[in-house]
Amino acid sequence: MLMPVPKLSASPKPARAKPDSSGVENLIRAMLKKHRTPFMLIRRSVLERQFQRFRKCLPEVMPYYAIKANPHPRAIKAFVKLGAGFDVASASEMKLVLSLGASRDKIIFANTVKSAEDIVTARRRQVRMMTFDNEPELYKIAEHYPGAHVLLRIKVGNEGSMVNLSLKFGADPEDAHLILRKARSLGLVPTGLSFHVGSQSKNVENYLQALEISANIFNQAKEHDVSLRIMDIGGGFPIQHFEDEIGVNFERMAAEIRKQIRRLFDKKVQFIAEPGRFLVGPAGVLVTQVTGRAFRGNKNYYYLNDGVYGDFSGMVFDHCKYEFKTLRRGQTFLSALAGPTCDSFDTLSLDVEIPELYVGDVVYVKNIGAYSSASAVANFNGFPPAKIVMV
Repeated sequence: MLMPVPKLSASPKPARAKPDSSGVENLIRAMLKKHRTPFMLIRRSVLERQFQRFRKCLPEVMPYYAIKANPHPRAIKAFVKLGAGFDVASASEMKLVLSLGASRDKIIFANTVKSAEDIVTARRRQVRMMTFDNEPELYKIAEHYPGAHVLLRIKVGNEGSMVNLSLKFGADPEDAHLILRKARSLGLVPTGLSFHVGSQSKNVENYLQALEISANIFNQAKEHDVSLRIMDIGGGFPIQHFEDEIGVNFERMAAEIRKQIRRLFDKKVQFIAEPGRFLVGPAGVLVTQVTGRAFRGNKNYYYLNDGVYGDFSGMVFDHCKYEFKTLRRGQTFLSALAGPTCDSFDTLSLDVEIPELYVGDVVYVKNIGAYSSASAVANFNGFPPAKIVMV
C-alpha cells in the first residue's frame, strides 16, 4: 500500500487553493469523462481573446500567426475566421494554411534560407512575400521566383529573451541598403524589412531599438530610390506561464511599441507581426495523470503519462518552465515529477510543491498551447503525444 510522505521529508506547506475563475478545473473534469489522458485542451475563446487583445493594443500591426507554435487545423481555421495572416516556414506549412482557407496575399514565407523546391511551390501557389538575409539567397529566389516580393531580415538585439533568434538569422544593418539594391537589380521587389527580438522577450527595449534601426534603413533606402512599404516586427511577445509571474505586461509593452512606430515611421508603412506563443500559448491546457509513484531522495516521485519527449517538449526546445497544478487538494510537499519513458532525462521537476498524489490523480498545466504539442516526438518509447481537443 502506498504510504504518505514521512515527517522527516521536506516540511509540508498549507495548500493555497487559488480560485479557478476560468473554470478550467470544471472543464477538465468534464473532458475526463470523454477523453483518455494525456490530452491537450485548446480553448477557442482564448484564441479569440488573445487575437483581439493584440489588435486592440497594436491596431497598426496585423498579426500573421506563426503556425509553428501550434499547427492544429482547427486553430488555424479559427485564425482564418478572425482575419489573421500567417507566417509559414516551409512549403508544407504553406500548403496547410492555404488548404484551410488562408488567403495567399496574407501569407509570409518567413524562412530566410529556403530550398529551391519550396521557392518553386511558393511561386506556383502565388505566395509572393518572403524573407531573406543574405545575398546568395537572393540569387536562388531570383532564379526560381522572378518578381517575388522580398523582406530583408536584419540582426537586432535579443537581450533577455528566452531564445536568441539573431544567432542564426539576420543581416548586419549596415549592409542593408546594398543588399536591398542587389535584390532590385536581380529583378526582385524589395518590399520591406523584418526582425525578431527573440522568443518570449520581456525586454521592450529590444523592440524599440530594432524599430529605430529599421527606420534608419527605411530612410537610407529611400535616398537610394528603394521604396520600402512593409515593416515586419516579428514575434517574441511574452505570456505568463505562472499565475504570479512578474515582468510580463503586454499592454505596457505594446504602448511603448506604438509610440515608437508613430514617432519613426510614415503612416503609409504597413506593419505586420509574427506572434505564435502570444496567440496560442494561453489557450492550451495539458491534462495528464499519475501512472506510478515512488519514494526516493526523501520525497515522493510521481510518474506521469506525458513527458519531455511528448507535450512537455517545450522544456527542452523552448527553455520553458511550467506551473504544475493538481485537482487534489491538501497539504503540499516537495515532490518530483517525471515522464513515462525509460530515460532519466525525462524529468519534469525535482522541486514542485503539490499535495500527495495517487495513481490516477490529475496533474495539469495551463498556458502550454505553444510549441509543446508541435515539437513533441511521435511515439518515442511507444508513448504517443497528447490528443488535442478543441473546446
